[in-house]
Amino acid sequence: MTAEKPFAGAGKVGESLFSPWERRFVARYVASVPRGVETYHLTLLTVVWCVGILLFGWLAQSNSQWLWMISVMIVCQYITDLFDGAVGRHRNTGLVKWGFFMDHFLDYVFLCAILTAYHTVAPKGYDGWFMVLLGLTGAHMAHSFLAFAATNEFRIAFHGVGPTEMRLAFIGINTFTMYTPARYYEYTLPAVTVAVLAGLIVVVFNTQRQLWKIDMNAKRASDERSAGQ
Repeated sequence: MTAEKPFAGAGKVGESLFSPWERRFVARYVASVPRGVETYHLTLLTVVWCVGILLFGWLAQSNSQWLWMISVMIVCQYITDLFDGAVGRHRNTGLVKWGFFMDHFLDYVFLCAILTAYHTVAPKGYDGWFMVLLGLTGAHMAHSFLAFAATNEFRIAFHGVGPTEMRLAFIGINTFTMYTPARYYEYTLPAVTVAVLAGLIVVVFNTQRQLWKIDMNAKRASDERSAGQ
């Protein structure tokens, strides 16, 4: 009986702009997380941050300053997401596959909560754009998991852009939305959607090219073995 291969989802491939700083920060403070706070607590706190985002998005309909609290929720989710896996590894909790599944499923729920809050705040008439944007952002996540299944490498950062940079982008959008007229949605929402689409095209093109090369190398090796028999 062969030993089970290590679960590749426990590690990540690719560097974002902030990855080196984040690794040093987590290594320095992971031991300071209170003993009563476990890795699964940190993972499940994303549910709390999602509820907060939906609540503050609803409140922001009458006062856009509530968008600041959405930014606070994004920062809170960043911190808990940064430490949940690190705490599990530091304490040898053992929840590797559970952590992978729940962490990334809740990442998608978190994304949906943010887009729902933006849709709540936006003027009427932009439903179609938000539907397209939700589909495109979901396609980015689907791309990561499909590429993981094909390569056994879990990559969440592409060309220096990863979850941290996207959170900063959301905070920037919150700030921009608070201090600009609602009519700017006519320009900003299509621009954001096109940018997300362009990013998706780039990463999918690069991934399919990588997989094509892997398949052709495997075929060449198989042909050589067959010829040598």
